[in-house]
Amino acid sequence: MTQQFYVSPEQLMKDRADFARKGIARGRSVVVISCADGIALVAENPSPSLHKIGEIYDKIAFAAVGKYNEFESLRQAGVRYADVRGYSYDREDVTARGLASVYAQSLGAVFTAEQKPFEVELAVAEVGSSQAEDHLYRLTFDGSIADEHSFVVMGGQAEKVSSAIDAGWQASLGFADAVRLALKGLTPVQEGEQPAAPLPPGALEVAVLDRLSESSRGTRRAFRRLNDADITALLA
Repeated sequence: MTQQFYVSPEQLMKDRADFARKGIARGRSVVVISCADGIALVAENPSPSLHKIGEIYDKIAFAAVGKYNEFESLRQAGVRYADVRGYSYDREDVTARGLASVYAQSLGAVFTAEQKPFEVELAVAEVGSSQAEDHLYRLTFDGSIADEHSFVVMGGQAEKVSSAIDAGWQASLGFADAVRLALKGLTPVQEGEQPAAPLPPGALEVAVLDRLSESSRGTRRAFRRLNDADITALLA
């Protein structure tokens, strides 16, 4: 006779959460920083095509860590949601808060109903006309939402990176200083040792949400992805 073991719903949820956390912990970190010029998004990512950072709508960007196929499906779903809502109602009705709520419902449904939870952590960023109007939302694998302020750090070394960012963050930072601060946080430091050489542009993925895109570039689309030459010039 086959012996059967009962697993309580609480234990099942705990096992799923542990599984998702382990998957996320293997991911390289992503930093999203609100600054005077807008919002800077910086990821440690040597791949030129498998992006962790992407545009969702006019002034909204997406960043993620974890399994690429899972967060890419969420990014694409977010683009479709934003396009349909903006077309059906008004472009101003597409907000980071609304998008974060949709993502939270999707992640929560997968976590509770599917056999395997998504191994992802997401950030949704919306740049405002002033820094006080910036919105940063962090979403975890179980659908929880956190309304963050100033910056968001995700990935396996989130605590260490977050400490470095917190020590150097100021509201007056421009894009260049925000990217430098992110690089400082992403550069590994062993206890009692000097920091390693900064990550080269080829190992980074960098994008910005430009607060003044309409006046400086004549477009509502605030998202701009930086190539290696752009990153080198910005940091110079």
